[in-house]
Amino acid sequence: MAAKLNLDKLDLQIIHEMMETAEISYADLGKKLFVSGGTIHVRIKKLQEFGIVKGTRLSVDIKQLGYDITAFVGVYLEKSSLYDSVAKDLMQIPEIVRLNYITGNYSMFLEIVCKDINQLRNVLHDELQKIKGIERTETFISLEEGFSRNVRVAPETT
Repeated sequence: MAAKLNLDKLDLQIIHEMMETAEISYADLGKKLFVSGGTIHVRIKKLQEFGIVKGTRLSVDIKQLGYDITAFVGVYLEKSSLYDSVAKDLMQIPEIVRLNYITGNYSMFLEIVCKDINQLRNVLHDELQKIKGIERTETFISLEEGFSRNVRVAPETT
């Protein structure tokens, strides 16, 4: 969009509250923020139109569903100009849940979630290594996630 959205305190409060509890109703959120549910609806719609709010997600404990392996993979590209084509190929691998284009030793950094070590091996050996443009990879297996949180976006209260 050409226009830039100026977020006010209410927009930031809405974002903050919905990041904490996305299933809250607009009416309940309105009561909490002392505005109408209709105001919340209009603000959320505006935030969606500007691409600030991109739907809602269910937070799932993947370990409870049998996904026991989380790995991070540093990817060395043959040439940085290959990023777009490699990223397109990586998007086709469902076990890759996050991709970042980064500075430093690697060109890309991936997060991969698998049910077991065999599935991880298949992703690394059978899928990643076949992608044209990937020179080599370095894999790190996560032993434990200490915490995961959203960035604080609510305006500071004084």
